[in-house]
This record gives sequence, structure tokens and C-alpha cells, in this order.
Amino acid sequence: MPFCTSALIRATAMALVITGTAVALPGCAVSVPPGVQPVSNFDASKYMGTWYELARIDHRFEKGLTQVTATYSLNADGSVTVLNRGYDPARQQWREAQGKARFLRQADEAALKVSFFGPFYGGYNVVSLDDQYQTALVIGSSLDYMWILSRNKTIPESQRQALLEKAHALGVDLDQVIRVEQ
Repeated sequence: MPFCTSALIRATAMALVITGTAVALPGCAVSVPPGVQPVSNFDASKYMGTWYELARIDHRFEKGLTQVTATYSLNADGSVTVLNRGYDPARQQWREAQGKARFLRQADEAALKVSFFGPFYGGYNVVSLDDQYQTALVIGSSLDYMWILSRNKTIPESQRQALLEKAHALGVDLDQVIRVEQ
């Protein structure tokens, strides 16, 4: 009898793992949030390099960080290496995370999925980008993730406001947006 009970417990546990995996994996799928239109005619090579984070909706993985940068480099296979770096003033140390991004569809549309933790991806949608690739508004998998990026540590306040207005028009809650100290 102990063998049968043990085998039944193992079979039940395995069924729960399989069911849990089947339920969880569709949640890992990344799509562009409704109403969000990524930039078309996107030139990934022009986007590569270092960007300064000027504003964001704060989340636990960036909470309290200042002097945040994101550096992108194009890989031979078409994927993008992402290096995020920020200073944690509470701990008086730099923190960084390296990930990989892939285009959701074609490489001339600024809709990507980014992973810093194994098979789990988040959205990265460039929704506003100036012609010189100097400022960008990025929305994540939902409107709860938003970043204003620039090639410079500061931009004119009128330009910052225009990007915030665009984010608001998409449905971003501007009360959640913080200015990032550079």
C-alpha cells in the first residue's frame, strides 16, 4: 500500500506541475498593449548605444536607483544585448543587470521582448522616437511600465512635457511617473 500511495502522490504532483506550466507559459507571451503603436521604419543600428533614463514608473527592480542607463548592442543573430545600470544611493553601490531582447515581429518595428531572468520576457515598445534617435518614449508589456530615455542626461522641459503628454494620451498614469536623477 505505501508504494501505491507514493506513486499516486508523485503522479498527482507531476500532473500539477504540468498543469501549472501549461497555465503559466501563455502568461509569458509578450504582446503590444492595446492602443499602443510601436515606431515603424525603426533602424535598430541607430538605436544601439547608451541611453539615459530621465523618467519612469518605478518598480521593484529599479526602486530607488539613480543615474540609470541602458546600453544596447546588436548581436550577429539579430538579437540585442541589454545592459541596465543604476546607482543605489542607499547601499552606495552600482547595480546592473544584463539581458537579451528579440524583436516580436520584424526588425523595422520597435516592438521587442526582453528577458533578464531565463524564459520570462517583458515588453519593450518604443512608441516615440525623434528622427535623430536622441529621445525615446518606451512602454512595456502594459501601461504600468514606462520610460523616457535620452542620449543626454537632460532634455529641454518642453520636450519632456511633450513625451509625458504622449504617454498620458496612451493611458499612462502620470501620477506614477518619477523623474530620475542623473
